[in-house]
Amino acid sequence: MLGTRLPAVLLAHWMFASFMLVGCAVNQAPKDTWQSQLAPPATPASPIQPAHVQRALAQLPHIVQDIQARSKVPGVAVAVVQDGRLVYGQGFGVRKQGEAAAVDVDTVFQLASVSKSLGATVVAHQVGKGVIAWDTPVKAHLPWFSLADPWVSDRLTVGDLYAHKSGLPDHAGDDLEDLGYDRRLVLERLRFLPLQAFRNHYSYTNFGLTAAAEAVAAASGTDWATLSETVLYRPLGMTSTSSRFADFAAQGNRAVPHIMQDGVFQAVYQRQPDAQSPAGGVSSTARDMARWMAMVLGEGEIDGRKLIASPALLAALSAQAVTGEVAAADWRPGLYGFGFNVGVDASGRTVLSHSGAFLLGAATHFLLIPSGNLGIAVLTNASPTGAAEAIAREFADYVEFGASTRDWLTAYAALMADMYEPEGRWAGQPFPIAPMPSRSAAAYTGRFTNEYFGEATVDSDRQGILWLTVGPGRFRYPLQHWDGNTFVFDLTGENAPPGSRSAVEFILDEGNRARQLKIEYLDQNGWGVFQKVPEASVKR
Repeated sequence: MLGTRLPAVLLAHWMFASFMLVGCAVNQAPKDTWQSQLAPPATPASPIQPAHVQRALAQLPHIVQDIQARSKVPGVAVAVVQDGRLVYGQGFGVRKQGEAAAVDVDTVFQLASVSKSLGATVVAHQVGKGVIAWDTPVKAHLPWFSLADPWVSDRLTVGDLYAHKSGLPDHAGDDLEDLGYDRRLVLERLRFLPLQAFRNHYSYTNFGLTAAAEAVAAASGTDWATLSETVLYRPLGMTSTSSRFADFAAQGNRAVPHIMQDGVFQAVYQRQPDAQSPAGGVSSTARDMARWMAMVLGEGEIDGRKLIASPALLAALSAQAVTGEVAAADWRPGLYGFGFNVGVDASGRTVLSHSGAFLLGAATHFLLIPSGNLGIAVLTNASPTGAAEAIAREFADYVEFGASTRDWLTAYAALMADMYEPEGRWAGQPFPIAPMPSRSAAAYTGRFTNEYFGEATVDSDRQGILWLTVGPGRFRYPLQHWDGNTFVFDLTGENAPPGSRSAVEFILDEGNRARQLKIEYLDQNGWGVFQKVPEASVKR
């Protein structure tokens, strides 16, 4: 879920120097050969020293233990691959706080958004086989799928969605998932959301990417979880990896998710991400992730056999989108491929990475350094603290520079602080001392609806307390009076950090009965207003 925004002036300097070395010969060389006279693009700023790698591996247990202690994360599993081999694999801590079962290299974790990168290699496999292409229109295989603009819908490709360039708003459809909508219903309702510039705007979307994966599965004549197992997990020997939540839940050696409560990580929730499985529903182990990283670093090859055609995979590992504006001329831009963060780090080397995070209790990260044929995966069983990224980045420091360059945990924790800001303009605010009175409970009850969210109902219990019920999941919230015809309810979930509070505003008709309600929490894309269904049309 997190992208790395890394500053790339070194490339410009290198290109300038290379051009000067060629000099006038450029004008005389054939057009199809002059580029070959430049320095190879893969040339790193300096080679990775074997002694640095050995020191990094020796320091890794200390790095993990230090960051785990400071972050209070209950369990961590780490795998390192180099030259196609697992050179380090270890578990730290426990699967569940308060219990003795230890994490090891075969403990299964939920990967969250690291699923996007694994899924991208599933797509690359099918691209290499000619089943589909990165530029195949999604409608070719999902004719029922559309966005708000028909012109965009007809041209939207698998690659557009894997690079988050569809124009959909950030995290489009996640609010529907929170209310219990299944994958098909979420994807069908994306057509109601406003669009930004097509192919000219990066917005991270779980369900946009999921739509692309569904198109690939349809082209392959199977479902996404089965396709992933057939073309990737089984051939790689990833025996504990799955894109089905039921498989994760059935694992005995399973990491339990934790959230922070009262200063301690506690097992409270269990995230069920099947609706967005291609984007966030994979579960795996450190050992299995090592197999996958070795294959990616091998550009589709592992153990001497070609699993994925290199051109199809390299397209996913190439920059397809700029993820944000730079703040200064010397910043390296944040870039995204098809399901991978692509960047240049401070050493001048290309790095591939992705993070995954469930606010309800998972945080994962991998980092690959292709020029060193080396990668690290870090899996944790707690809400994101920056621990997974900090472990990987500090290890990479030792590999590239021979020493740690900064306090990475503090840096990443600061970046993630916004994730824990409660939602709602009145979150954490005291109730008004002298509010305007409300009407009787009967003035607000009834059935309300809109096209995007569907139905919401308001009823009252014997004590006169109003209850709001929304979504297929029938989530019920007691409404507390705030002021006049405005009420509030407290909520916590994957997209609502603890302490979140949503306003519910009723608009009354001339007879002082509610004709509309507006739910603040559901109004981020302008769909928070629900219209009252006339009582005569309500089926008895």
